Amino acid sequence: MQRRLAAIVHADLAGFTRMMEGAETRTFRHLKSAQIEVWRPAIDAANGRLVGTAGDAMLAEFASAVTAVSAAIDIQERMARFNEALSTEQRMLFRVGVHLGEVIVDDEDQNIFGDGVNLAARIQALAEPGGIAVSRAVRDLAELKMEYAFVDGGEHQLKNVSRAVQVYHVRAVKAASTVGTTTRIVPQVTLRFEGTDSSKQRHSFEVTLDKLMSRSGGMVIGRASDQCDLVVAHPTVSRRHAKLSLAGDALMLEDLGSTNGTSLDGKALRQTEPVTLRAGTKVRLGDVDMLVRQL
Repeated sequence: MQRRLAAIVHADLAGFTRMMEGAETRTFRHLKSAQIEVWRPAIDAANGRLVGTAGDAMLAEFASAVTAVSAAIDIQERMARFNEALSTEQRMLFRVGVHLGEVIVDDEDQNIFGDGVNLAARIQALAEPGGIAVSRAVRDLAELKMEYAFVDGGEHQLKNVSRAVQVYHVRAVKAASTVGTTTRIVPQVTLRFEGTDSSKQRHSFEVTLDKLMSRSGGMVIGRASDQCDLVVAHPTVSRRHAKLSLAGDALMLEDLGSTNGTSLDGKALRQTEPVTLRAGTKVRLGDVDMLVRQL
């Protein structure tokens, strides 16, 4: 028996029981075809290993979070093409979960077990049919292709897991909008938030607009590094304090129900009501005053 760090991909077919009841032989045939024509080639192409299959479930492991997410996207893209030949009620929509964690490897059959595998299975259950859900550990390490983005799926208390788990969904990003023959280009603008608390300790972070555009759910500001995209490490700042997002061309700031509040130029924000934020604005998060500057 050995232990190792692995990126685990767990998948399950949505509506499998219903499909088997309606057409058992046909469903089994389509499932086997998907395994042979889609899953195995995609996993092999990413230098992964198909650990095993059990009914409609599949388990694979990869050497890195980057290759695991890439393989998951490849699988779902291949499955979309695979489903084009099937009628609506026959289409096979897999939920895919990805997690990075330690696994125990059985020396006899090379099967994998442990908390990492269990978490991947729980995260998979939160994915949409035909979609991908990943843990925060995966999101922090993996880089997506330009046409995809991580969307914050919130914090979840999973079955038989003592700690809350932050989940992100991998979703396709809409192509740049066009007017006539002119494509709208996103400028490489960086905003710097910088200031001090009452003890004159400095705090700062930066965010680029193109990165913010890739996060349809926005970017969370707060004290907890494991739950936020932008960290302000001060005790008066809540774990998840506020959120930056884009609404069209406008940059928005929203208080997420923080304990000590958020204000812009001295005016307190109402919880969950986004307001427009501009360069030159003074933002207060708890006891931390910050000036927004465009670089």
